[in-house]
Amino acid sequence: MNRFFIAAFMIVFAMGCQQPTNESEVSPPIAEKIEKELTIHGDTRIDPYYWMNDRENPKVIAYIEEENAFLEARMAHTEALQDDLFREMKGRIRQDDVSAPYYDNGYYYYVRYEEGKEYPIYCRRKESMDAPEEVMLDVNQLAEPYPYYRVGSFDVTLDNRWLAFTIDTVGRRQYTLMVKDLATDEVTPTGIPYAGGDVVWAADNQTLFFTSIDPETLRYERINRYRINEQGAEAESVYFEEDETFYYIGVSRSKDNRYLMINANSTLSNETWLMRADEPEGEFRVFQPRQRDLRYQVKPYNGKFFVLTNLNAQNFRLMQTPENATRKENWQEVIAHRPEVLVENLEVFDEYLVLQERQMGLRQMRIIHQVTEEEHYIDFPEEAYTASIGINPEMSVNTLRYNYTSLTTPPSVYDYNMNTREAELIKQQEVLGDFDPADYETRRLFAPARDGVEVPITLVYRKGMVKDRNNPLLLYAYGSYGSSMDPRFNINTLSLLDRGFVYAIAHVRGGQELGRQWYEDGKLLNKKNTFYDFIDCSKYLIAQDYTRPEKLFAEGVSAGGLLIGAVANMRPDLYKGMIARVPFVDVVTTMLDESIPLTTAEYDEWGNPNKEEFYHYMLSYSPYDNVTGQDYPNLFVTSGLYDSQVQYWEPTKWVAQLRMHNTGDSEILLFTNMQAGHGGASGRFQRLREVARQYAFLLDLTETTQ
Repeated sequence: MNRFFIAAFMIVFAMGCQQPTNESEVSPPIAEKIEKELTIHGDTRIDPYYWMNDRENPKVIAYIEEENAFLEARMAHTEALQDDLFREMKGRIRQDDVSAPYYDNGYYYYVRYEEGKEYPIYCRRKESMDAPEEVMLDVNQLAEPYPYYRVGSFDVTLDNRWLAFTIDTVGRRQYTLMVKDLATDEVTPTGIPYAGGDVVWAADNQTLFFTSIDPETLRYERINRYRINEQGAEAESVYFEEDETFYYIGVSRSKDNRYLMINANSTLSNETWLMRADEPEGEFRVFQPRQRDLRYQVKPYNGKFFVLTNLNAQNFRLMQTPENATRKENWQEVIAHRPEVLVENLEVFDEYLVLQERQMGLRQMRIIHQVTEEEHYIDFPEEAYTASIGINPEMSVNTLRYNYTSLTTPPSVYDYNMNTREAELIKQQEVLGDFDPADYETRRLFAPARDGVEVPITLVYRKGMVKDRNNPLLLYAYGSYGSSMDPRFNINTLSLLDRGFVYAIAHVRGGQELGRQWYEDGKLLNKKNTFYDFIDCSKYLIAQDYTRPEKLFAEGVSAGGLLIGAVANMRPDLYKGMIARVPFVDVVTTMLDESIPLTTAEYDEWGNPNKEEFYHYMLSYSPYDNVTGQDYPNLFVTSGLYDSQVQYWEPTKWVAQLRMHNTGDSEILLFTNMQAGHGGASGRFQRLREVARQYAFLLDLTETTQ
């Protein structure tokens, strides 16, 4: 055992031996302060906890272990409640569940779970679901030696023999490439580390293309070619992304299996490269050279490409172009831009086109016949819902698979006959116990923001709820990257709803619920709109008598944790408690450090603080930099030691800073998963333990408020 672990062990052991009998006597850890001067643009910041930026420092690990021990001590009185919540949430899950099978290239593919097991089993059956089952991957067996295990991308060769897949055993999204012979069940480690993103086979069934990442910055930067049956073969780089603002590159095979496609993405633009799938030794050619503010998505079809693009169309329009003339000057309009409708996605069949659109915050499915141009929309029954294009690997069918859910409807998979316009429910998540959707009610509201904009809110509660300001309410939001927080069923939230909670989602600016402009109005020098919207939604829910500040709670994850941190500084009086999961809170310092993963790629989202205007604006809201002497709400903060997106030291420093400045008696707790990254625990039941702890935090605070 090295000194790194000895130091951490001794501190935890000592705390255990000296545990006071009264948990109220347990004192929070006191972080050492070592002042670090950070100067730029003539401005100097003093960071007393900069030293925590060192995962290999035993003192850092020891402090984090102290925080975990403190959390356990302070929440010891909720252990019975946590156990009840865990059993309750686990009891709703059908443990031997099976996903909706989909047909692809002669096989039905599906995922199933077995009773009591943490991980999925990936399976297939040839031509019929009555055929013998073939287990491709039993992740439970693969995961046995590891505390964390996740299968990333995978792909099967067109001759159905070889499976390529990637695995992550620490939660840092640094994958290792594996190949399995499905005829012999032999798994072969390739020895290739730092794979990430996609894996895809060429049409020769021997050549594999995959994405790899930089081991330091974790930037997706390279596409590689690898031949599996060549003795001593090594991966060969076929594409390298030099522009560090392009944060993600991936590789895929087109739906018609004719092309391999590289797609490089930045916040504002992208670029696609093509190669014939049956000529894997060839070279990729660019479809349309990258251009700032130009985004496009391409789908091949019958000698041409459909192009979904924002070219002179903020909310996107549909174009087409010949296969041999793909530059934008050859694009011809198929469906014009409509300012009130955001076109999000496209699916192509031999006879039909399907557009996934968004209007007034809700998704719609637009079906267009390729020959007659006759079109219609699928009807969805609820006031607030989420619908999306599902898995549709076959071109020749006239059936669209789509997904549907709402705050009261469990995730459902439908097959929609585009000829007869009839939908068939293929699979709906089963909720065990006495769950009845009719016992719950969902509503869609619009809260007036301070600048006159109306912000959508979706909420759900158990029927019979009385608007008397006495309901505990949990308000969730994200508000970054144009990521829309659509109303989806959450089986775990039932544990809150059945205890009297109202659950609400604030669709704040920075998302894309109301179109591309909604995103533009919540980023860069407009970022504060995200925080103002959340505060104004909170005030609106209070004014409408759904709750009151003593019963109002807030939650955000990652960039949504930034929102929570900013709002905690701006209006701490509005909330009884907050949950900030893996929060991005040390904004300025992180965005000034180009060695940290994702930093340079996100200048178009947050701004580049090397430029003075952005520096001062970011500094004005950065949660860590704006902690001040005031009464803060109760806070439950989470982190992952191996987090590749929000480094563990951000929430750790923030908690220390909050404790130093908090003038009230609120509880500020930090939990760090020492064996995982951004997504927390990898097992399906392990995750429930983490949720149960967070819910116990909320319910305990609710019980102490009259």
